[in-house]
Amino acid sequence: MANKILMPKLSPTMEEGQISRWLKAEGDEIEANETIAEVDTDKATMEMTSLEAGTLLKILVPGGENAKLGQTIGIIGEKGEDFSALLDEVSSNGGAAAPAEAAAKPQETVSSNGGQQQNAAETEGRSYDYQRPEAVEEATEQKPQSADQSGNGRMIVSPIAARMAAENNIDLKSIKGSGPNGRIIKRDIEAALQAGSSPAAEAAVQTPQTQAAPSFANTAEIQGASRFREENTSKMRQVIAQRLAQSIGPIPTFYLTVEIEMDNALEFRKQINASIKEEDKVSVNDVIVKVAAQALVKHPFVNSSYQDKSIRFYEDADIGVAVAIEDGLITPVVRAANRKGITEISREIKEMAARARDKKLQPEEYTGATFSISNLGMFGIKEFTAIINPPEAGIFAIGAAAPTPVVRNGEIVVRNIMNVTMSCDHRVIDGATGAKFLQTFKQMLENPILMLM
Repeated sequence: MANKILMPKLSPTMEEGQISRWLKAEGDEIEANETIAEVDTDKATMEMTSLEAGTLLKILVPGGENAKLGQTIGIIGEKGEDFSALLDEVSSNGGAAAPAEAAAKPQETVSSNGGQQQNAAETEGRSYDYQRPEAVEEATEQKPQSADQSGNGRMIVSPIAARMAAENNIDLKSIKGSGPNGRIIKRDIEAALQAGSSPAAEAAVQTPQTQAAPSFANTAEIQGASRFREENTSKMRQVIAQRLAQSIGPIPTFYLTVEIEMDNALEFRKQINASIKEEDKVSVNDVIVKVAAQALVKHPFVNSSYQDKSIRFYEDADIGVAVAIEDGLITPVVRAANRKGITEISREIKEMAARARDKKLQPEEYTGATFSISNLGMFGIKEFTAIINPPEAGIFAIGAAAPTPVVRNGEIVVRNIMNVTMSCDHRVIDGATGAKFLQTFKQMLENPILMLM
């Protein structure tokens, strides 16, 4: 019996996913518990695993396209089986699972960490969810675009088809649509390209080993306007935008900046590195993470989060360390950093940062921090402000430690000065509270021996 393949919930904050790539093609046999696709969630690429054996009968959401939780993305069943009724059902509801069905029977899908994640919707059998080719384009492309022509004087073109035609210099008037009501869809443009009916297609045939430069299309065709190109937004970038919009709007934020003399901290780091192996060397940021964690447990309101009718105080300091990756920013979390040594913190950050860049972090490794640190000092940035990552109450923006002339005991001397700006959620951190926390942080960095007290 054919079953739908539904988009599963692969991370705690996931609302939709982007199919990174299908690992199986239509007609391929699938074993139970075999990975069939990779899905980009908000922060990582996760593996989607089939819970049943069968044949991948249809792919409805291709690689690079987004699908909401519970949306049908494919169909699995027995080879040669008639699944037209299932396609009709999917087409009629736009690919989404029925709300009542989703509430009644949450589906489980095995993720890349071997555990089971609950899906937002359930199929009638054991698996997943899908649609016919026309339905896929209609579900994922939304509203059609119109142009002159066809029997009623207008030509219906899907957005993907319109973009492909513009990018490949195809005259849409020369294309006969095979979609509903004569609509020109993606497969019609692909057929035209295969037939070599466009200059772009002919160029591709003549120079098959030459990589095409990014094509730019001005669909508005405004006289004199700049040409442009568009790329699908990664799921990570979408979530970053949503989270930052949530932070800067409803959270009343204020900022505190302090100058810290780093000479003793730099000497402290030098002494640590002199006694350990090269591969275990610690960075200035590792020291900062440790000091911040120690200071946080001394100031409970900074290590807390606002919960509408309550304030949640955390016993340990779980520090999120911002790491830049290709698609944006991710914050691997060092759990209970206040209880760990600097070398242990350093090893954890290096290991998680490497896996973050490979999109291999599990959700529990980048969510649930109690405080975050963003360090741009290695890029020569002297001072900046960072946006709070809800529900945390604060975040550090760390600048570069640079030799700076300062006055000490009436004399001008050179010291390594680092600027630190803390963004504070005013719902739990008052000005004096934040200032006292920064004072403790500053004292510990300027006198590392205080971490032992």
